[in-house]
Amino acid sequence: MRAGHAHGRQQPTAELSAAVLERVARGDKQAFEELYHRIAGPVYGMALRTLRDRAHAEEVAQEVLLEIWRTAATYRSDRGSVTTWALTIAHRRAVDRVRSVRASTERDDRIARQDPADSEALEDRVVRSIEQARVRSALAGLSQVQREAVVLAYYGGYSQREIAALTHTPLGTVKTRVRDGLLRLRSALGLESSRGGESPQPTETAATERRIGGA
Repeated sequence: MRAGHAHGRQQPTAELSAAVLERVARGDKQAFEELYHRIAGPVYGMALRTLRDRAHAEEVAQEVLLEIWRTAATYRSDRGSVTTWALTIAHRRAVDRVRSVRASTERDDRIARQDPADSEALEDRVVRSIEQARVRSALAGLSQVQREAVVLAYYGGYSQREIAALTHTPLGTVKTRVRDGLLRLRSALGLESSRGGESPQPTETAATERRIGGA
């Protein structure tokens, strides 16, 4: 399988139905071919935005598509759409690849220098790991529709207008879901301001988005 034919931001496509995934779970190769042609581009785009390397992105996309084939039966519609589920897997696998490549590079550098690992670098990695776990926990606390909107926006790179087209939802509703989702994430991540119930300011929203994007 090759998933790297589409580059950059993907155009929204009609949402895949859970029925297609159910057929994939039963081993229906025709259903998987349909799913592949609809989801390969967005999955590759997600991997490329995270990894910024086409070769690694294509490898990760292939791994994700194989994982979807093998684990289709585990999909639960109450946790989000098929697209959201696939993009979440893609983001997780891409982040795993980033960590693997980074660890390999750091190991090679240490061997070359013949120096012990820097304690501050180790502390930074531990802090990042804790931060990522907090973001995942915060996302799990959102409602299904809020989580879907936030995942598509900050994992999938879709604009709010594209999310509206993808999920067949009014644009105003999508904006509300993203805003409310960010507010709840900001609260869960300890980014509350002293302004009470006011909308998040740009710097606070950016801080929340950085945490989401690095999870």
